Amino acid sequence: MTAGYDLIAETLAARGDDIGRVEAALRAQEIEVPSWAFGNSGTRFAVFSQPGAPRDPFEKLADAAEVNRLTGTARSVAVHIPWDKVENLDELRERAAELGLRIGAVNPNLFQEAEYKLGSLCNPDPGVRRRAVAHVQECIEIATRLGSNAISLWLADGSNYPGQDSLRSRRRRLLESLREVYGALDAEIELLVEYKFYEPAFYATDLADWGSALLVCQELGDRAKVLVDLGHHAHGVNIEQIVSLLDSAGRLGGFHFNDRKYGDDDLIVGSIDPYQLFRIFFELIDIGALEGGVRLTIDQSHNVEAKIEAMIQTVLNLQEAYAKALLVDRVALERAQDAGDVLAANRILVDGYNSDVRPVCAKVRADLGASADPIATFRKDGYAARIADERLHGQAAAWI
Repeated sequence: MTAGYDLIAETLAARGDDIGRVEAALRAQEIEVPSWAFGNSGTRFAVFSQPGAPRDPFEKLADAAEVNRLTGTARSVAVHIPWDKVENLDELRERAAELGLRIGAVNPNLFQEAEYKLGSLCNPDPGVRRRAVAHVQECIEIATRLGSNAISLWLADGSNYPGQDSLRSRRRRLLESLREVYGALDAEIELLVEYKFYEPAFYATDLADWGSALLVCQELGDRAKVLVDLGHHAHGVNIEQIVSLLDSAGRLGGFHFNDRKYGDDDLIVGSIDPYQLFRIFFELIDIGALEGGVRLTIDQSHNVEAKIEAMIQTVLNLQEAYAKALLVDRVALERAQDAGDVLAANRILVDGYNSDVRPVCAKVRADLGASADPIATFRKDGYAARIADERLHGQAAAWI
């Protein structure tokens, strides 16, 4: 591994660059893990139980802390309300701090209640809409108490059949409801608006794509920004181009990172298309979005794999994709682009992707006091076996 590190350092030095720049950027990388990924989950057919699944939000924090201990960059935890609602919010915030964590985005649940069958913020029933708005406003209060600076909003709203509801009326209801929500935001809190082009609505989703989410954000105000979920696009969509477009509009708020083969599969990040992940990070670096506070949140559902180890693997994949993007020779790339040298430009980009960045990432993790080899350390330390013994009794948390 030392030889690999030296090779990267020599390559950078030869072009007047410094490996210290890469290491500093990697040390500053912040990845947000989702509380809901540690509980039991499954498919639309069944939820699969795993030994040691957390029984409450405090045990979810403990699992997240283990991921951060080993990787060094997973310092915040996104929470889901009401799944992570507790009587004493101060206790939850303090426990996170004790574990070296902080609470990230607060995610309202507007899809699970029976009343939301025909939608939440867009529902034809004004009483249901009022309930949905009140829930998001409650989440804003919770975010303030927990020290969070973001509400992350995903709507399952839509319709399954032509004629089921008026598309124009649903749009009007959506904007009316969101204006109430936006008006309740504290000055330090952003509203991150997610989109999804299908499921559970199969005819018309009320926020179907990045454009519809952007239009809503522009209607609301500067603190409304778009959240990009990698699984919420049609096949072949150029996500890195969406990143660039949203940034140019000043509305790129963050990501829900996962991977997919067919639909919204919520697989381990980088497990299907690691090259796409690299391209997204290249674009984020190119536009300076990471320094601007764009939120990097994981959103994946571990159905058959061990949850904590899967989360560690995802963080490693995010670290490595970022490192590869940092190694691209941008001076040479711009020179090739300006000359119209198509093949040279592509080769320069691919050279960055093909770099073996594992030695650099291992060194950075060690410098942060984490593990050079997190997976091996996790398996050796026996954390999974310990929590399986400690959490034998009680009701495990699950996403449904």
